Amino acid sequence: MIKLNMFGRGLRLQIAITIACQLAFVLFGYDQGVFGGIVNNDDWLNTFGHPGAGLEGIIVSIYNLGAFSGCILTFLFGEKFGRRLCMWVAMGWIIVGAILQCTSYSVPQIMIARYITGIGTGIETSTVPMYQSELCDADKRGRLVSSEPLFVGVGIVISYFFDYGMSYVGGPVAWRVPIACQMIFAFVVIILVFGLPESPRWLYYHDRQEEAMQVMCDVWDCEPDGEKVSKMHVEIMEALHLERKHGEYRWSQLFKRDEVQTGRRVLLAYGMQFMNQVGGINLVVYFVPTALHDNVGLSQNLALVIGGCVQTMFFFGSLIPTFFLDRLGRRNPMMWGSAGLAVSMMLIAVLLSFQRPGYSETLAKATSSASVAFFFTYMFIFGASANCIPWVYVPEILPLHARSKGTAIGISSNWLWNFVIVMITPTILSHLKWKAYLIFMCTNAAFIPLVYFCYPETSNLTLEEVDHLFTSEGQSGVHALKGPTKPVKESLKLDVEKTAGSSIEHVEAPEDVKNEKFA
Repeated sequence: MIKLNMFGRGLRLQIAITIACQLAFVLFGYDQGVFGGIVNNDDWLNTFGHPGAGLEGIIVSIYNLGAFSGCILTFLFGEKFGRRLCMWVAMGWIIVGAILQCTSYSVPQIMIARYITGIGTGIETSTVPMYQSELCDADKRGRLVSSEPLFVGVGIVISYFFDYGMSYVGGPVAWRVPIACQMIFAFVVIILVFGLPESPRWLYYHDRQEEAMQVMCDVWDCEPDGEKVSKMHVEIMEALHLERKHGEYRWSQLFKRDEVQTGRRVLLAYGMQFMNQVGGINLVVYFVPTALHDNVGLSQNLALVIGGCVQTMFFFGSLIPTFFLDRLGRRNPMMWGSAGLAVSMMLIAVLLSFQRPGYSETLAKATSSASVAFFFTYMFIFGASANCIPWVYVPEILPLHARSKGTAIGISSNWLWNFVIVMITPTILSHLKWKAYLIFMCTNAAFIPLVYFCYPETSNLTLEEVDHLFTSEGQSGVHALKGPTKPVKESLKLDVEKTAGSSIEHVEAPEDVKNEKFA
């Protein structure tokens, strides 16, 4: 794929990489949120024959099924195509899907169009966090990758208030124009990608070491013998040596036990994105206006306004990991966040339960109005925890040889369970009412022990040092989850020694370091 020298070297190039990744996730958020504000639009309902709760759930959720299919395509072809080409192809699918959506006049057409758009989103979300994580410093990786889900919130807020503003226009323009506008973001990302470098880790894995070295020199504005580039070269070569110890890796070995526990790490990636979805977030993202109207009893107009305000909490909550995730770590925010989400869902259920027969209308109205506050707390807590952390954790927990396929599997979990939740939500809200929120209270509560017992801390470690968290040289059991293993401590100790004034020649001797680490 053609690369143009649009951004030069160093900081300008790093900023361009980050902006392209963030814009891709603005598009992701816009796609997710845009339908939430139009499914109750009169012209939309008339055009598609006033679909019932079940059909509405399928129309909305088939986008997520398309995204799941996009993850499968990334699994099959992502490693061959590389990160940049995958991003470009993803934008192409999204543009085609957007054109078909905004020109739809029947239920089959809108479903096919949303499925096609979803394919692009699946490829995009399987690629972008991995690409960003492979092109940033270890001590900034958490903040930079978590800024992408932050911009999902930006996209959702833009789509909700755009939908609300267009609702006053009326007619088909009110919903066709918001759908069509997603193409703007896609075209900008396409242009930016032509000026971005390929991932150096991908280039190393495909034995294109000279190109990889040049990319690292450009991104960090450093010469080949500079300290940062030399250290990264050594670590990546060591990681490849460790991962290829028993021959070239094949995708059929993905879940087999090996020296770096690839199978376990793929399952951890899958589980982390499972937690991202099954806590009930898409009840709020897609259907909060419906929930506020049907369950709380607000007017349609007020439900749209408050629904848009609820989405802003997604953005404000995501500011916390964007600035502090590398200090806070991954495990603790995930556990505390799950606890907060469980409490929010419990209080929504309790307050809405007073709408049952036997309680006065005054009490039912007061308690249902109070429940609105906990939609806000839920969205804020989710933004600060389960929104950002899984997108950071999935690419960094996986070894290089399985990163592309493993990330595709991890992100496919997001979209598969996204599809399930979005499809069933209209039905459970309609039939279970306040009891529906208890389901998500239980799932969030269950995630706390799951994270504590199964997920190691990965913050401030290079992607190569994460490999050593899973080697036999480290501790075993729960205690190993709380800190780096012996090989990682040795690697970090080398960093301290170099900072204190040790010579760079030590970094330029990969065989010496290899012998020390693999002894």
